[in-house]
Amino acid sequence: MAAKKGGLGKGLDSLIVNKNEGVVLANPEEHGAPVEVDIDKIEPNKLQPRKNFDDDKLQELSENIKIHGIVNPLIVQDRGSYYEIIGGERRWRAARLAGFKKVPVIIKKLSEQEFVEISLIDNIQREQLNPIEEAMAFARLIDEFKLKQDEVAERVSKSRTTITNALRLLKLDKRVQDMIIDDKLTTGHVRAMLAITDPDKQYEFAEKAFDEKMSVRDVEREVKKLLNDKNDKKTKGAGIDPQLQAVYHDTQEKLKGVLGTKVFINAKDNKCGKLEIEYYSQDELNRIVDLLESIR
Repeated sequence: MAAKKGGLGKGLDSLIVNKNEGVVLANPEEHGAPVEVDIDKIEPNKLQPRKNFDDDKLQELSENIKIHGIVNPLIVQDRGSYYEIIGGERRWRAARLAGFKKVPVIIKKLSEQEFVEISLIDNIQREQLNPIEEAMAFARLIDEFKLKQDEVAERVSKSRTTITNALRLLKLDKRVQDMIIDDKLTTGHVRAMLAITDPDKQYEFAEKAFDEKMSVRDVEREVKKLLNDKNDKKTKGAGIDPQLQAVYHDTQEKLKGVLGTKVFINAKDNKCGKLEIEYYSQDELNRIVDLLESIR
């Protein structure tokens, strides 16, 4: 499917122009007015980016809905025999808890790509996705709809760097990803751990970081030490001049700053070795290649 131009980066605000005075549609003829629908005829989005719902917060929202009702209608797709939620699953779940029989909805007709985009934007704008859920949603837009990272960034009103960093989280061991979901580690903690390529060692280090309550700086320092020890073992006995090793280390740091990614100099001896440049997606590889070509 070809990438759609324009985009939905303004999110649900493009559908609702005045939240303080009730729901006012920017283009009622196109979008349709809110209607009351039997809550039992509504079903959640099976591919909803959000997988985890906090029971306490859901109960709190339910109590609020009992008092004030549903201020912002759910956005749904007509599937014939039922309505599928595009945006507002939390409100739907809370309304069920509150005993509501009907809920206000805006019925829309969207392409599958628009369906995914609005569902993703709805969650992001309400800060409801954990970092892994968000990364998986970005990956789906890229893999399924062939969008580039900058196109995803435009649609969800994020920077391209944010998209790139989010996607990198999916390269973590699944057990480490689960630790992020469970709030045992932050994205700041795990970014440094991406340099540990062995899955078991990465998970072992993540557990150590959690058990010892390491700060982000502690993690960065320990990972750097671990990698330096590993590189020292590689070059041990190879006759590398210690002063030259220091030069290599400084050069690595300079190249990291220039290329915006991890760079490793693996010296075989005092004269030759390998220069390794890491990348985490095809887009990032293209960016690095374009950057290198620009300095020819």
